[in-house]
Amino acid sequence: MTQPSSRQQASAIPSVSTPGEARKLAEDLMDSMSALLGVIERETELVRAGKIREAMVFEPKKAELSRHYVGVVSRLKSSHPYLAKNSPDLLATLRRHHDTFRAMLQVNLTVLATAHAVSESIVRGVNAEAQRRNIPSTYGASGQRVNPGARHLRPLAVSRSL
Repeated sequence: MTQPSSRQQASAIPSVSTPGEARKLAEDLMDSMSALLGVIERETELVRAGKIREAMVFEPKKAELSRHYVGVVSRLKSSHPYLAKNSPDLLATLRRHHDTFRAMLQVNLTVLATAHAVSESIVRGVNAEAQRRNIPSTYGASGQRVNPGARHLRPLAVSRSL
């Protein structure tokens, strides 16, 4: 069974054909971006405060809003020729709002990446300390400390569930 090409999928997405449909699509996109930003901003606040478990509660809602956003953007892409020809001002406004939306998403991604890096650093530090305690302290014939082989290292198990 062959998969439909992206061009066939795009043609299956209904495009707007009237000014009213164009306005409705624009409103839907703006509402979708606003709702998604609201959830993301709350998640960002919680992650910054170190409340990861509480931030994880927003994941299902964020996934639902993201799917809706992708659907609206797909419809916008299929409607681009009509909008460019008949509503260039509306299209320019949507681009400006979308640029702001992307900037806000970048802030969220930066916070999440920072939280990930910090937690990874903590886990690596704990592992290094545990390994240091497990490694026997031995010296060679020259009186220099000898680094033990890999057989003396024990792996660190981490549960990813909170």
